Amino acid sequence: MKIALGALSLLFATSATAAASARPNPSIYIVNRATSIAFSTRHTAGTMPTPEQKRTLLSCPSIPLSEGTLHPAIGFGTYKVGLIPASASSAVASTGGEEKPQRTAEECVRDALEVGYRFLECAEFYGNEAEVGKAIDASGVKREELFLCSKVWTTTIEKGEEAIRAQLEKTLADLGTDYVDLYLVHWPVPGKHVEAYKTLEKLQKEGKIRNVGVSNYAVEDCKELLDNGCAVPAVNQIEINPFLYRKNTINYFQSEGVVMQSYRSLRDGKAMDHPTLAKIGAVHSKTPAQVLGRWCVQHGFVYMPKSVKMERMVENGEVFDFELTKEEMEELDALTTPEALKTFEGLYRKCVNRDTTKDGTMEGVKMDITLN
Repeated sequence: MKIALGALSLLFATSATAAASARPNPSIYIVNRATSIAFSTRHTAGTMPTPEQKRTLLSCPSIPLSEGTLHPAIGFGTYKVGLIPASASSAVASTGGEEKPQRTAEECVRDALEVGYRFLECAEFYGNEAEVGKAIDASGVKREELFLCSKVWTTTIEKGEEAIRAQLEKTLADLGTDYVDLYLVHWPVPGKHVEAYKTLEKLQKEGKIRNVGVSNYAVEDCKELLDNGCAVPAVNQIEINPFLYRKNTINYFQSEGVVMQSYRSLRDGKAMDHPTLAKIGAVHSKTPAQVLGRWCVQHGFVYMPKSVKMERMVENGEVFDFELTKEEMEELDALTTPEALKTFEGLYRKCVNRDTTKDGTMEGVKMDITLN
């Protein structure tokens, strides 16, 4: 089922404004310079969010999914929060380094909920869903106020339907819920992902999954699903930021009515000293992280920042009170290099079989996918 791209315009209107006018008005987020300066620096005065900052996240815009569910435009990512998966970072392993979590996932997610985040992005692979569930329980936030997303990992996908069903039951128990709002196939495991997706469709009919989606899918992976009688995914979660902006891929999915979730929205903090971000941030009295977040939001992608520090959680959420100009958006769009696309291609080829019995091989891997 396709939805019009115009539905994404809800991203640029609060519920009150949308009720008042059928036409979205991005300028509602424009504030005068003095207000912008105060808004973007308040988080430095203390750790706890102000009531206004919390209200901003609690009332954040939503994007409609293909079956009508409203997906919050911003969420809190839980990857490497409280636990580092064993195969999470080949770079760390190759340098002999060791990443150590600074705080537990329960502590971080409790802070995120206190700040006002209501969309939590989780996964089997992250290994911390039980901690996320403890944080939810301790927060007192009602289930109906949350949007919970999880993903099934490659090893489970390879094992088939019964393993997938068992993993979903574990995820539900760990999160303390009887359904998830969104469940994704984490990687398009060759020869296995289509049947995995069909299993998720069955679980959706059983009421344990509200929406079915995918993650890390290339155009060709999605076409394989559709050629095998699967419904169009509600979501595709891929890396999206100005330094990996695969416009043709994104355009294809959006033309099919697929909402794009952006992981590594902030590029793991590796671009915060980039001069373009600094220059644009100075114009709007915003931080580089806020510029990256606003770019994401303004393109209509679901923005999923992650931090273990409450003050950064607050900062990352302050992206709804300003607007980037057309020229600034175009300048950011142009930051993706051929080298970045080549690196992505290598990562895709490596990860579709990651942790499966075919790990380290190219067996079944699509070698000619849409890169840009």
